Amino acid sequence: MTVYIVAQLKFTRRELYDRYQLRFADVFRKFKGRLLAADERPAILEGAWERDKVVILSFPDDQAAKEFHDSPEYREIAADRKAGADAVVLSVRGFPPSL
Repeated sequence: MTVYIVAQLKFTRRELYDRYQLRFADVFRKFKGRLLAADERPAILEGAWERDKVVILSFPDDQAAKEFHDSPEYREIAADRKAGADAVVLSVRGFPPSL
């Protein structure tokens, strides 16, 4: 079952987040994921949104998502993300293919 990692970010030290972002692609491509969205100007259809960016990643299953998120390579660069942005990061299960 597809698993999505959804991150909502509020920048606190943009220069550190930018450093993370520069290194992200090299790390991410080593895993089984796909970058579906990375938007600093999402259209707000309902409610209040007090963040600066939303990112959506897709993985074939929970194991693949965890392999990426828990990998030493990602943890190393994630230090800059954590120092540069307040984040809400979710793992969201998709629907089975039959739906």
